Amino acid sequence: MSALPERDLPPGRHSVLKNHLLQEIQLHEVRRDQARSPRAATSAPGRWLRPGLMAMATAAVVALALAVVGVTDGQPASAQAAELLRNAASAAEQQDVPADIRDDQYVYIRSTVAATVHEGNGPGVLVPVHRREVWFSVDGSRPGLLEENTPGNRHQPLGVEVPGDNSNTNYRHLQTLPTDPDAMLRWLRKTAGGGTSNNQKTFVLVGDLAGESLMPPAVSAALFRAAAMIPGVELTPNTTDALGRRGVAVTRTDDGIREELIFDMRTHAYLGEREVAVRTTKDFTEGQTLSITAIQQRTVVDSPGQRPS
Repeated sequence: MSALPERDLPPGRHSVLKNHLLQEIQLHEVRRDQARSPRAATSAPGRWLRPGLMAMATAAVVALALAVVGVTDGQPASAQAAELLRNAASAAEQQDVPADIRDDQYVYIRSTVAATVHEGNGPGVLVPVHRREVWFSVDGSRPGLLEENTPGNRHQPLGVEVPGDNSNTNYRHLQTLPTDPDAMLRWLRKTAGGGTSNNQKTFVLVGDLAGESLMPPAVSAALFRAAAMIPGVELTPNTTDALGRRGVAVTRTDDGIREELIFDMRTHAYLGEREVAVRTTKDFTEGQTLSITAIQQRTVVDSPGQRPS
């Protein structure tokens, strides 16, 4: 990520990390140098960096060091994937967001996560699923907190966001994002950064936003409708999140890794995401799960460390 300071990334964002690493050797998030949103550092312009998964993302840097073999953008999103995303957008429009959110409050997100750790030679091993909790300042001006049952993340402060940064993920900034799908897609592409893998980075950014952030319903709906316009997006009819909840996923494959955004089969609510190796390399075996998440709760609380009653 050049010499500019970096920020943490969200859980499971090894692909962003992968994108970062591949940019360095040229292609998180190797979703994210270290974990999502704010934030123990700042972001580089035109690059998506968010707080989260410190230890998991660090381990993934080695695990996701794949050789660059070229990127194929593929055809327009399949009709089935586009339909699912439109249904997900309709479901997102019906979601409730706490009323009268104050700038001095915190977005609380609880999830279950796991990621592949690579040690020595041969394919990495998926660590046991475990709980992850994050607290993000509503306006990005206050330090947040990460609690995760991994070394170094049991009580990890998260830094503040840089005012005016286009890639900020605080709730106040997300309120300003487009509700028109075409405008949202332009914002996603600009924020994800350019290059030969821009479509994949844009899709990864969709997953980051859908996962570890709180978005206004109209903005969330625009996000999914914009995702339906990303080339190469397909449907995977049967998959599971980190809690074992069965769902259907929209997916995009790039450089040997398939990104899956998982939705409930009936309600089309967003459940979580998964990264899967689609070919065998020295680091992974075909079909191996590289990371997996399940979002369980999003709400607003008054202070970092406070849990909803």
